[in-house]
Amino acid sequence: MNAVADKFRKDFPQVPERISGLVDLAYNLWWSWNPAAKMVFKQLNPQAWVESTHNPVRMLTELPEETLVTASKNPLYLRHYDIVMSRFRQELASRNSWYTEHFSHNHGHTIAYFSAEYGLHHSLPFYAGGLGFLAGDHLKESSDLGLPLVAVGFMYSEGYLNQHIGQDGWQENIKELLNRDASPIKRVMYNHDTQLVARVPFIDPPIYISVWRVDIGTIPLYLLDTDIKENDPANRMISSRLYTGDNEQRLRQEIVLGIGGSYILDILGIRPTIIHLNEGHPAFALLERIRENVADKMSFEEAYAHVQNTSLFTTHTPVPAGHDAFPHALMDKYFGGYYSLLGTPRETILGLGRAPQDPGGIFNMTAFALKMCAFRNGVSKRHGEVARDMWQRLFAENGTNVPPIRHITNGVHVPTWLDPRMELLFNTYFSPSCPNWLSEHDSPLIWEMINEIPDEELWAVHVQLKRKLVNRIREHKRRKWVSEGTDPINVVSGGALLDPNALTIGFARRFSTYKRADLIFQDMDRLKRIVNNRWRPVQIIFAGKAHPADDEGKRIIQKVYQYAHQQDFGGRIAFVEDYGEQMAQYLVHGVDVWLNNPLPPMEACGTSGMKASLNGVLHMSIMDGWWIEAFNGTNGWAFGDTVTGKNRDWSDAGQLYELLEREVVPLYYTVSNDGFPHMWVKKMKEAIRSTAPRFSARRMVKEYVRQGYDPALGFAVAGKKSNVR
Repeated sequence: MNAVADKFRKDFPQVPERISGLVDLAYNLWWSWNPAAKMVFKQLNPQAWVESTHNPVRMLTELPEETLVTASKNPLYLRHYDIVMSRFRQELASRNSWYTEHFSHNHGHTIAYFSAEYGLHHSLPFYAGGLGFLAGDHLKESSDLGLPLVAVGFMYSEGYLNQHIGQDGWQENIKELLNRDASPIKRVMYNHDTQLVARVPFIDPPIYISVWRVDIGTIPLYLLDTDIKENDPANRMISSRLYTGDNEQRLRQEIVLGIGGSYILDILGIRPTIIHLNEGHPAFALLERIRENVADKMSFEEAYAHVQNTSLFTTHTPVPAGHDAFPHALMDKYFGGYYSLLGTPRETILGLGRAPQDPGGIFNMTAFALKMCAFRNGVSKRHGEVARDMWQRLFAENGTNVPPIRHITNGVHVPTWLDPRMELLFNTYFSPSCPNWLSEHDSPLIWEMINEIPDEELWAVHVQLKRKLVNRIREHKRRKWVSEGTDPINVVSGGALLDPNALTIGFARRFSTYKRADLIFQDMDRLKRIVNNRWRPVQIIFAGKAHPADDEGKRIIQKVYQYAHQQDFGGRIAFVEDYGEQMAQYLVHGVDVWLNNPLPPMEACGTSGMKASLNGVLHMSIMDGWWIEAFNGTNGWAFGDTVTGKNRDWSDAGQLYELLEREVVPLYYTVSNDGFPHMWVKKMKEAIRSTAPRFSARRMVKEYVRQGYDPALGFAVAGKKSNVR
């Protein structure tokens, strides 16, 4: 580790020795959820920090040497630098973590977490949406709690997609290669000057992978890369982009992730005691675990039982069509030499991937993972119910009436998604009673102190964040107009006319048909009356991407964009293009209301509303996903038809308009004699109080430890039947 750190310091000879720790800090995403660490970089040159898009590695490569020399001689800067670096090193070296304190009997064991995507920071575009951000928050919280966890994913050289909206409103996918040498990632070296390259074992035709590493606090994330000279052109493309629409290429991706990822851990000397699969994409890691155990002289039955009782599977997909499945003929093409290593006939292995709803000759990755993992969970209470109903026939074949699929509701990493201004405000009023409140933020008692904050101060911070959001959108469109000569009407539809004083609704997520981004446009005349109210104006900011192969999603984007063009909306409908982690931060901090109207029960959980509520943004949602658990009648609003199985768009839209006209808009614009909207702020406080502890990643990860990791490790250590089945 020190040799690697020394190598990267040598890559930045312009950084003076006195502040050379900046290089180590830049390559560890710990800085991304610690505001004081961000300030260490921002204080070097605020403009350079902005132009680097808050990427310290890129910033260090571009800063003039004299700027760094000046900082190394500035006593005020050095005082801040020394404090941050001391805390950074202490937290990375600390052994007094929650995990070691409560689970010391698990010392010496490793948990491997596999996911096809990770949402960590916008400088690393390895995510498509909520699944990735959930995985990223899981890793950050695992670091904060001291879990012995390593993670495996993909190095996507082209990311997911860079979105450009054309003049006609159609989404265009812009290819933009990741500059790996200006990103917080490191090559994993085989020796001092050669990057580790390995062949995915026992798979034909051969596929080679190189390995990169991202440090997330104490958690290493190993990224697999097939875009190397050892591969033929088709194989080089395996890791180029998330979620290819080509089924064979998808199979090759999942072979690389599951089998190749497991093999890389073995090469690195990491033999995990248990593994956790985030969705079905990496499920072939279970086959590789069986192969390893059979190679260690276990029978197939013994290997199966061991793998099953030491593996966890989290499913996120409530739609049968959303689960990956591959024809047996395609499986045979790649696994022809692999089946014989598993100690059982080919038919047995393929049978493990059989799902009752699929036609014969199909290997279903989710069905396989459900059978092969003793701990299985959905990601909200409602999703657990949906998953049990969806997979009832799978378990009924084994005589199980109620599928053993529980739920652990998702949560968000509070230090990442809580705005620093909000954190400073909470520090002022929480710290006198609880100096370490942020490290105990999953305790509901902490958040009872929210009522001690004066309404005026909370509202003032919210207004600041709202103005910051509007200014960010305006400046983005101004720069794009200057650099590209965009049609002025596109500047308007992109948010140039937004008013920071108007009630602002945010709708930002992946554009799939079931999320119904265009629901609010059902009755155009009524919506225009709401939006254009002279005394109580309302504006709506849309953002999000459609999957490159999802033309229906692209059509919804186009429709929203064309509505934003209409002059009679007065510039109060905006679509912000190329939505990513950075814009998500601005939106969940800065809008007044977060709108969510999926078609139930297709929202597995939804975490964007949690992030918004954490910052006092009021959630207005259909009763689906996490909101069923969270809504208490005073922390936001719920609407929608309770009847499923029919076209409910008009009914749901009608209730949405009614809610806006009768409750939301009047409440926002009702101010007391002192000029402040105290009733609105009261609702903001209740949103924060009720959301922050219950829907935090800290609560979530602790539940995974207690319900899944600890029992699985107990089985591995004791060699007896697990109690999680």
